[in-house]
Amino acid sequence: MPHFDIVTNVMILNSVSILSAVLQVVAEWHAKEMKRLMIPISSIIFILLGYILFIVSYLVTEDSPFEVRKSVGLAIFGTICISLNWWENYSTLFKVPFLEEISKNIAKTRNVVCILSSLVKVLITATVVGVSIPLSEWHSLKSVPVKVSTTVFGLVAIQIVSSAMCRWFVVVSFKMHALRRCFLVPIYLASVAVLIMFLIPLHTVHQRFNSSSTFCGNRPAQAQNSITMWLSSLMADVTGTLCARPIVSEMKITGLVVLGLYALSWWLGLMLSTVYIWFLKIQRIERTQDLFSKQMYEGAFLEQSLLLNTRFEVRKKIKEAGLDKYRPKINKQNDIIFEFHIYFDDAFKDVHNGRVRHVNEYAEILVEVIKEVYTIFSEDDPCIFKKKPRLPQQKIISTPYGGRLEYTLPKGNTMMVHLKDKQLIRHKKRWSQIMYLYYLLGWRLNGRYFKMFEDGGDANELKEKLKREKENTYILALDGDTDFQPSAVMLLIDRLKLYPEVGAACGRIHPTGTGPMVWYQKFEYAVGHWLQKTAEHVFGCVLCSPGCFSLFRGAALMDDNVMKRYTTKPTEASQYIQYDQGEDRWLCTLLLQQGWRVEYNAASDAYTNAPQDFKEFYNQRRRWGPSTMANTIDLLGSGRLTSQRNSSISKPYILYQVISMGASILGPATICLMIAGDIVKQQTFMTPSGLFLISMTLLYIITAALHPQEFSLVIYGVLYFLCIPSGYLLLSIYSIVNMNNVTWGTRETGGKAKTAAVSAIKRQVMQATCCKCICWKSNDSNPPMSEQKNEPPLESSVSEEQNLIVHMDSEETGSSHECLTPQSPKSWIEDLQIKSYDFPLHSATLSKDETEFWKDLQKRYLEPLKEKKEQQEKIAKDLKDLRNKVTFGFFICNALWLVATLFLQTIGSAVSLFIPKIYPNGTFAAGETFSIDPISLMFLLSFALLLFMQFFAMLYHRIYTLIHFVAYLDTETKAIRKQSYEDSHECDQNILSQTDKDLETDSQYEMNLDTSLCIQNSSAVEDLATVV
Repeated sequence: MPHFDIVTNVMILNSVSILSAVLQVVAEWHAKEMKRLMIPISSIIFILLGYILFIVSYLVTEDSPFEVRKSVGLAIFGTICISLNWWENYSTLFKVPFLEEISKNIAKTRNVVCILSSLVKVLITATVVGVSIPLSEWHSLKSVPVKVSTTVFGLVAIQIVSSAMCRWFVVVSFKMHALRRCFLVPIYLASVAVLIMFLIPLHTVHQRFNSSSTFCGNRPAQAQNSITMWLSSLMADVTGTLCARPIVSEMKITGLVVLGLYALSWWLGLMLSTVYIWFLKIQRIERTQDLFSKQMYEGAFLEQSLLLNTRFEVRKKIKEAGLDKYRPKINKQNDIIFEFHIYFDDAFKDVHNGRVRHVNEYAEILVEVIKEVYTIFSEDDPCIFKKKPRLPQQKIISTPYGGRLEYTLPKGNTMMVHLKDKQLIRHKKRWSQIMYLYYLLGWRLNGRYFKMFEDGGDANELKEKLKREKENTYILALDGDTDFQPSAVMLLIDRLKLYPEVGAACGRIHPTGTGPMVWYQKFEYAVGHWLQKTAEHVFGCVLCSPGCFSLFRGAALMDDNVMKRYTTKPTEASQYIQYDQGEDRWLCTLLLQQGWRVEYNAASDAYTNAPQDFKEFYNQRRRWGPSTMANTIDLLGSGRLTSQRNSSISKPYILYQVISMGASILGPATICLMIAGDIVKQQTFMTPSGLFLISMTLLYIITAALHPQEFSLVIYGVLYFLCIPSGYLLLSIYSIVNMNNVTWGTRETGGKAKTAAVSAIKRQVMQATCCKCICWKSNDSNPPMSEQKNEPPLESSVSEEQNLIVHMDSEETGSSHECLTPQSPKSWIEDLQIKSYDFPLHSATLSKDETEFWKDLQKRYLEPLKEKKEQQEKIAKDLKDLRNKVTFGFFICNALWLVATLFLQTIGSAVSLFIPKIYPNGTFAAGETFSIDPISLMFLLSFALLLFMQFFAMLYHRIYTLIHFVAYLDTETKAIRKQSYEDSHECDQNILSQTDKDLETDSQYEMNLDTSLCIQNSSAVEDLATVV
């Protein structure tokens, strides 16, 4: 206000927190939190004290004119009215229906309310200014010096830009869990820093004069240099506001003390009224709408607006979900519940001439690996050495689909291995997904609430609980060769926890392996994730969440037309390509069409095996290419309906995908034109095609530099560019002409195929098994260790087609022994129990209800496909017809593109654009030009525009990935420190309790020298999520 000095104008803004402090007192009283009442009460006292001292300063210590006295009253009244601005922050705390209804209505029409309220504020401000300033003084605006108007408009521009940046950085500080050091402390010190920045230079100038009157009479000279003109004008205005007050010009100590006291009182009042933010518990990457009660900020008093707008809650207790290898299930109500399910496709084989079916060697290896891993994790205790106990019994169950192994892991989590028999149930990946979707979400989740309803539970209450549990149930889909860290899962969980519209999230997939084919894929995967995935995430939705590492929300999978439609058996040629050649992409298409969002997190890293030879790579892309095209066309065909259901998919994003699809279809012809085009003909890179290649190379290098951990991949980029003709030309043609081949093409092995690693592990398993064979020629089926050490080595193998016979030849005695099993063939359960003798598997059975569930599921969706020869021939014919149609269309589009381009080049100057020829050294070729047809130029510019759009989307996505990752590191570091302290305390307690036990068990310990390490992790997480 013009009648006040700079100190008053800056610090009086802090008094707008008075109503917020009053409402905090009422809220704490209503919540019966009496211990917290003193802080907001103290804030009210300091603000009122500031008002009183403010009045005393202007009305008592000075003989102020009427205009100043009126301004004092208006200032106090205005700050109280402004404090009403944040009433909505406390409206839901008092359980008043009227206020709650108003808040809900405002939330529904937030954007309209913000626009209308802003217009009203502008009108009221203009009215007040018009009433306050007489009409006769408005003409003086025309005589305002240019330097003054420049200063005013410059300050307004700086205010607008700095306010927007400040608000953005505040949001970032909340998301990064750095609100204390990056938000509260800077904001609290902002007004103080402004005063110091202006008053210290004035104090320095003041010391040069003999008295204050001399200083006020000789204000700082105006600078003539335009660079310092703004600062000089500001310093002159600041000096004028201070010298206008007698307490400064006459150096009245009492008045200066009162001035400092009311400024300090207002500042303390603001701090105390917002001290709750200091202890505010927020989640990682908290949603902006959950951080602030209003989405807009007040630029006139920015720091007060940001502080008072921060959402206030009486009690807000949030614990960050931590993920580690020893996460136990302690509190079933509050803890995260983990379950691990392995679906083993085609796990059985015929033995004994087809009389019985046993699990194959891969399943046996899995059982052996589980035993080894179980032993390692059950022995990990850095505190106490104990006797090595016998491994506990686990369950082995015969099921309608084959069999199941149920393991209770060392720390209480459950792992199930579902062994599928393709003679009993449909095999391949999509049908395995349908198995676990219906089992976990249908039988385990939905069935439990249905049973509770049958037992008399309240329907509305059960529906609400079921809805909440579906939203907080997450399924992590993995391939068998995927490797990842717990942090990768937590980063994906954060996305689903905070954003209820997110149905799936995927991470950064890194191909692993050796050889040139893998090197090519490393850079290809990198570019695809750096640019394409990030652009899809920023502009709309990710179209494909890869099945090798993706997190799905249970509610999204259980939505209408998702899980049910996913069970559709293909009957048409196009369905074979869309449904089974890229099942993960089709599942994402169903989610998008239903309104769910699919996101990408670049900090969530996962590693998976990639094809290492040319044939396997081409077979893989032969599946991916047509399925990608089929699902994209399906999504674009329903673009209008999808954009209505899915708020993340807009019409511009549909257009972006149409252009991308067109560029993919015309890729082969474009590569041909670029190879035989201007670069070779003109003998210079300074052509549109050459500049495009150079720009694309630089763009890739800059993009890689923004991913420092992956920058070394640019080395493989050389191979990638050399293979462009193969990757974009030959591969596209191969995928199209082989569209009728719907076999998987990768990771397929015959029944007799065995690798060296499989054979080696199998020999180890057989040796361990045969040494404890029940038919060993000894009275003791479990001989002592001393006897086992002297046994002769194993020299023969095991025959699967005959009864089990083991020949043991001794070099010392020359004797041989034969061990024969009973003639009746053993079941697969008995066979696996024998081979896993040191990790006992207890035979169990399914409940009657679950058995009926599996039988009904098999009958409805999962019966083995038994297609007749005529039907197979019809499908093969339809696939060939589809292949021929697509191939014809594909080649016609590319041929027309080539013909059109060559035709325009042939007819010459009539339609061509002439560009001066420039050599790489920058010199122009005198009188030489080269022509380019408009169509080629437009296509080139469109493709370049797509790349630059993806590049800027990558920059945006990179910033928010960094924010998320820093937030994760900060919260996890705190959790690790807390966990380390708890583990250390528990370790000390265990040592004390174990000391007495060791004295009693020394003799038993000497009998068994093998020791195991055990640990009990007592950490719990308050969450309702279930990760499978």
